[in-house]
Amino acid sequence: MSDSLATYNAKRDFKKTREPAGEAGRATGNSFMVQKHAATRLHWDFRLELDGVLLSWAVTRGPSTNPEDKRLAVRTEDHPLSYATFEGTIPAGEYGGGTVMLWDRGTWEPQDDPRVGLKKGKLHFTLHGERMKGEWVLVRLKPEGKRENWLMRKVEDEFATGDLGAEHMTSVESARTMEAITNGEKSAAKGATPTPTPSLNREGSSKTKRVPANEESNPAKRVRLPEGEGLGVGTPKPRAKDSAKPPAFQDPQLATLVDTPPTGNDWLHETKYDGYRALVAVGGGKCIAYTRSGLDWTTKFRVVADAAAKLPCSTALIDCEIVALDNAGKPSFGALQNALKDGGPILAFAFDLLELDGTDVAALPLVERKARLAHLLEGIDPPLHYSEHVRGGGEKLFAALCAGGYEGVISKKADVRYRAGRAGTWLKSKCLHRQEFVIGGWSTSEKGRGFASLLLGIYEGEKFVYAGRVGTGFDDKTLEDLTAKLAALKADKPAYADKLPALARRGANWVRPELVAEVAFTEFTGDGHLRHPSFLGLRADKPAREVVRELTQGETVPEGKPAAKAKAAPKLAPASTGSGVVISSPDRIVFPELGMTKGALAAYYETVSAAMMPDLARRAISLVRCPQGRAKQCFFQKHDSGMFPDSVHSVEIAESGGKTEPYLYVEDSAGLLACVQMGTIEFHGWGSRVDDIERPDRLVIDLDPDEAVSFEAVKLAAELVRDRLKSRGLDSAPMLSGGKGVHVVAPLVPRAEWPEVKAWCKAFAESLEAEAPDAFVAVMSKAKRKGRIFVDYLRNQRGATAVLPYSVRARAGAGVAVPVTWAELREVKAANLFSAADPAAVLAQAARKREPAKARPLPKA
Repeated sequence: MSDSLATYNAKRDFKKTREPAGEAGRATGNSFMVQKHAATRLHWDFRLELDGVLLSWAVTRGPSTNPEDKRLAVRTEDHPLSYATFEGTIPAGEYGGGTVMLWDRGTWEPQDDPRVGLKKGKLHFTLHGERMKGEWVLVRLKPEGKRENWLMRKVEDEFATGDLGAEHMTSVESARTMEAITNGEKSAAKGATPTPTPSLNREGSSKTKRVPANEESNPAKRVRLPEGEGLGVGTPKPRAKDSAKPPAFQDPQLATLVDTPPTGNDWLHETKYDGYRALVAVGGGKCIAYTRSGLDWTTKFRVVADAAAKLPCSTALIDCEIVALDNAGKPSFGALQNALKDGGPILAFAFDLLELDGTDVAALPLVERKARLAHLLEGIDPPLHYSEHVRGGGEKLFAALCAGGYEGVISKKADVRYRAGRAGTWLKSKCLHRQEFVIGGWSTSEKGRGFASLLLGIYEGEKFVYAGRVGTGFDDKTLEDLTAKLAALKADKPAYADKLPALARRGANWVRPELVAEVAFTEFTGDGHLRHPSFLGLRADKPAREVVRELTQGETVPEGKPAAKAKAAPKLAPASTGSGVVISSPDRIVFPELGMTKGALAAYYETVSAAMMPDLARRAISLVRCPQGRAKQCFFQKHDSGMFPDSVHSVEIAESGGKTEPYLYVEDSAGLLACVQMGTIEFHGWGSRVDDIERPDRLVIDLDPDEAVSFEAVKLAAELVRDRLKSRGLDSAPMLSGGKGVHVVAPLVPRAEWPEVKAWCKAFAESLEAEAPDAFVAVMSKAKRKGRIFVDYLRNQRGATAVLPYSVRARAGAGVAVPVTWAELREVKAANLFSAADPAAVLAQAARKREPAKARPLPKA
């Protein structure tokens, strides 16, 4: 091993460089790391730990998770393990002189023997990093002189998303940028400090108030990062130069729609303003205001353009939202339309900066761009305003803004660059309304599917009036079912009382107004039509004639739209559980194929809560939340977002990158049901309890079959796993996963720590594959799983989770993960035998007397 570091040591003068001297380490680890290195050319040094050293490649342009991208990776000298934590500068003139950032780190798992792979010129491995995840390959090219060139690419999997090198611009260790490391600045601050929050009136004037650091009375407060973070702010602002020209238009970055804001401190959250997107280009005392598509709307946005032209800079390209305020002082799209038509006051909320004083700053992390923008706008009068933000706590901000009547929240990754289009690092969460509407017709599709959109209506007294169209929210099954139902209700003429708009009549087909649809939407327009509607499902529990417009407190029907004379449709009141948890919207459909509601799901969990507690209580958990039902967008949540009540607890756990995050856990049925109230369907748990997080108390062998494998084969495989575990001294019990596989669960006496447990399980899985290679596979690769059962031992590593007993699955049929005995398993026909739609059957199974598996110490490897 010392010989392998001879080249490394020979190239460096350790009296001049702070890099560690090369000494071989213990040949036991499986770490990897990536160091961004600005030497003669910028590159990323990719390093894999093997046999006590770091195998190293210099990767051009940074790693990409697009499988189409092949990055040149030049093999360099092996590095010592001590190099894994190096971050700083190498003196100019020394080998590799320049700045080094610790850009990623984690562990790696070779799919095959890496030593053989090095000789043959192909390494196939799985990464578990903070940024690089999933399967990757390195393939050696034909030799070119002394250089050993390889190609690095991502294997197609769930982590194949985009260009990581362009998205992540800060250190995983210190949160510093390359510039900050070069300048020798200290680690960047992780938190934010409160700053004045403007309270606006309709003309856009503001009064500044100071927000105390511990203030909780206003959860919608928007917080700015420390002024001048990483910028040396405080230097005089340059004056505008007459010779400068406004920057050219650039395509803006766009946000992807999600149901709720993401969790974690890696995200900044801003108010979503209901207005027009604009790029304001400043230069030479002039300003051009562009629309999102690049149209010159300087004349329409004249008051904003004139104010921006006076900014103290030579040039700037500012991303902002043009808004107008309603009588309540809130941004309103309707008010903006009226202001542009009648010459009323408008404002601009600036939230990003792409260019400043002739320098392209789009490649900087968002936190730095916003700090420069805040400095530029400091002391500037209306109509220009800086868009404040909070770091973390997006759900709390979302709830407060929705309650206040705002449009929603924009969430942005804090450490990524600005990228045109939908890069996935900007997300938007809208405050949706939802109610029932009657289907009065449908429009013909030009794409060959059943229909393009549904024509909706409501009753105003005896009149059936048009309410707009909905063309999203349908999957193939819904389209098929609805098309058949609509065909049976065909009518020769429309049932609407008034003449429909031309757009609604185009390609229209009429039906008798009998079907009731539940629809989510952002608001009613001034003429009573829906804005941004999305179909949620049919409602069979409400007569069509009872469907009227639902008004919120203080809301009035727009002029020309008289209030309905019909009695308002009855709504189910929030349901109280035996644990005292109030379930709001209990009639919301969660499982459309079953007609199962949120109230019914809560009732199921209350029924089985006592059976769940032995495995669930005080275990770190992750939740699968589906606020609009399992057929809509669901998301995985492991961190406390600040939205849960006191019955849901959190514990600080250090993650692999060194950061500490709050993880969720519950202690009783009140906590369980509080999660259900927040839209949770699935509960997944760590292998350890929060009281001893580093020592697991269970081992889970997840048998995940390929589609071609029968369930009978899975049951036989589970029995084989049982026998092999027993031969090693472990007792086990089976659990139907609620999907298609079986979990074999072995309780442990919590003595061994995570690395030992994971290594033991990995060896166990590989022994099964060696014993029956035609039946088992122990690697994640989907290509290798065909016709076989994947023995997923990765459930047994720190931070990984497995579905908990009696948890519902967010899949069609509401299958439940249910423990059974080995004798019962032989008679079971499917892994999703039990359903939350039949809680009595699940409870009966839970109540059966059975001898539980006994906890044993982890055997020696």
